[in-house]
Amino acid sequence: MPLRSARSRGVPPDAVHHPVFARYYARISVTAETRMGMGRVRERLLTGLSGRVIEIGAGNGLNFAHYPGTVSEVVAIEPERVLRQLAVEAALRAEVPVDVAPGAAEALPVKSEAFDAAVVSLVLCSVRDVRRTLGELRRVLRPGGEVRFFEHGRGGGRMMTLTQRALDRTVWPRLTGGCHVSRDPVAALRTAGFTLGPYRRVLMPEKGPALPTSYCVLGTAWRPPGTEE
Repeated sequence: MPLRSARSRGVPPDAVHHPVFARYYARISVTAETRMGMGRVRERLLTGLSGRVIEIGAGNGLNFAHYPGTVSEVVAIEPERVLRQLAVEAALRAEVPVDVAPGAAEALPVKSEAFDAAVVSLVLCSVRDVRRTLGELRRVLRPGGEVRFFEHGRGGGRMMTLTQRALDRTVWPRLTGGCHVSRDPVAALRTAGFTLGPYRRVLMPEKGPALPTSYCVLGTAWRPPGTEE
């Protein structure tokens, strides 16, 4: 296993602790699997993956059931204690090998160039430092390695964008475990040096009123071949 202690990289094992929000998220995320169609989104996100995969911010492990049999191993990093325990339970039910470990996205406790693919799913909204997180993602992927992403962020017209920014400056991160609604994941991936592949905008839920959290993007990116960290 390419895991090493989070402490060795200057990060406490429980770098994130939002127990109240974690329990709330665990409930609503399970409901969203069917009522909002998140299960179908997870299938599209993970179809075709193979080899060794790192999932950053695995939450309560809802992706695990959707990994195809071509994946040889998943290393799932989750910093929040309550969600990590739920992810461990989900890993036991998965059809592919899943190892759940503590760690912060900005200092991943794994070796460089150890993975064929990486998955980020509704996590870039809540990391403390997007730039450092994506730098770590580049580090742990082999050259040519693939990133699958499903993230929410900036979207809608001018009024919605202003609303999202206002929420991020005030109550939203405090109520939702550090989540931000006005970040731009596609621009962040491009700035971090990833090559963007196909991606598409998705509204969640697909039917109903558009909320500040509704503007999502589902797609693929790559660490360019021949690059060194």
